[in-house]
Amino acid sequence: MRNRQLRRKPLTLIVVTSANGRFTDSGIEIKPVYGPDDLEGFAPESDLGTPGTYPYTRGVQPTMYRGRLWTMRQYAGFGTAEATNERFKFLLGAGQTGLSCAFDLPTQMGFDSDHVRAEGEVGKVGVAISSLEDMRLLLSGLPLDEVTTSMTINSTASSLLLMYQLVGEEQGVSGDKLRGTIQNDILKEYVARGTYIYPPRPSMRLIVDTFAYCAKEIPNWNTISISGYHIREAGSTAAQEVAFTLANGIAYVEAALAAGLKLDDFAPRLSFFFNAHNNFFEEIAKFRAARRLWARIMTERFKATDPKSAMLRFHTQTGGSTLTAQQPQNNVVRVTLQALAAALGGTQSLHTNGFDEALGLPTEQAAKLALRTQQIVGYESGIADTADPLAGSYFVESLTDEIEELATDYIKRIDEMGGAVAAIEARFMQDEIETAAYDFARAVDRGDKVVVGVNKFNETTNQKNDVFPIDVEQQRAQEKRVRELKLRRDNAAVTAALDELATAARGSSNLLYPMKTALSRMATLGEVADTLRGEFGVYQPS
Repeated sequence: MRNRQLRRKPLTLIVVTSANGRFTDSGIEIKPVYGPDDLEGFAPESDLGTPGTYPYTRGVQPTMYRGRLWTMRQYAGFGTAEATNERFKFLLGAGQTGLSCAFDLPTQMGFDSDHVRAEGEVGKVGVAISSLEDMRLLLSGLPLDEVTTSMTINSTASSLLLMYQLVGEEQGVSGDKLRGTIQNDILKEYVARGTYIYPPRPSMRLIVDTFAYCAKEIPNWNTISISGYHIREAGSTAAQEVAFTLANGIAYVEAALAAGLKLDDFAPRLSFFFNAHNNFFEEIAKFRAARRLWARIMTERFKATDPKSAMLRFHTQTGGSTLTAQQPQNNVVRVTLQALAAALGGTQSLHTNGFDEALGLPTEQAAKLALRTQQIVGYESGIADTADPLAGSYFVESLTDEIEELATDYIKRIDEMGGAVAAIEARFMQDEIETAAYDFARAVDRGDKVVVGVNKFNETTNQKNDVFPIDVEQQRAQEKRVRELKLRRDNAAVTAALDELATAARGSSNLLYPMKTALSRMATLGEVADTLRGEFGVYQPS
């Protein structure tokens, strides 16, 4: 990053056009024309390097997609394990190259499907997984030694990972053959999303225990996907998305080091998860800036020696909050632009949203079209023929610098507060995001920010759209299965295992080993969470 004065823009400048000029969503003013003067002090050797080399601005692989396209990993999960298993096989049959699983809210919050607080939510926004029995059904017929699986789960991530490992062992697949990712990013839940259970500090212990467990037992698993996606969905700017995500990443690294882990033992398995929104060039610049900034953080702050420790590898999902219920077919165009930005920004895997997701879960037709969008971009557009084709663009390089500078400024402010956990406890990130979201909404209301079909080019006709059906009978069947499991298992063995987990929670030993024993004896996800609730308490935001 060149030594230029930080040019912070107030959030009230989050508009695309105004009487005074044009701005990105992060408030960066856009000039009519860019030229050499906008890259004063630009040093291609240190600011860019070559693809696959530090600081990885141009990508983490030397030939990027010319060697292999990004993983096409469509998000799926609804109803029962059996129903989601069918959708997995449908997507794999359509050419998807990796699995990505959504879990329902009870599973995310540590409640079994038969819990009173789960009523009406079982299988609604993801698949319901309450036990090892459910996980067996979810993964039935899937070759776990060949497929990579991403699981969007946070508070209960360790339980879901252990169930996955147990099914793998039942298939004869050892831990070193399993590949995939758990999101496991609890800090962003306190910042932006809300599916937390325990207070921040014991939650951080669970995450560090997962790092240590996987380093020994599941070495090729990505132990965390540090997520800016939900930060952006909550209303942040692109620069805030980078800053708050990397600040959380710093907190995870510091926690692991404090627990005695060696940096180069766990840092290569850290991964990230970003959003892709509609401001095309800002999104491309955002990905490039994040990669360069993380490389500098890991080498300059943490003194990483393994080059892989400095690589920011990331998954991208197109922007759910950008989809509109009005004229939903327009979302096909939005998703295509966002997918292009992610690919030009160097993503390692990609999920493209279904055009009907502002109305409900994606229908089969919408899910297939979303996958076909990726395939057309990857195989027909030509953007995969050369690495980082926009490198050297006066505009893109200037935007990359601007976003890196804005993000660096935010990270410095967070450091001054004592780090990400302290900043979250002080509601700094939350307040910044809420302000950005409010200003963006006002810009839409005023018409300064155009949303096609909503505040411009809107229509009064009521078009009927197919909506994914919620099967109430599936929900009831899932609740019944959990109740019957609790009656037929060896409850004495379950109780003993949960007692061992509680004892470990009161001490300092790794929690995943007694947790795995309990789950193997058919303790449920909710029972494991309840045991830890009893020791750690439940987080109540101030």
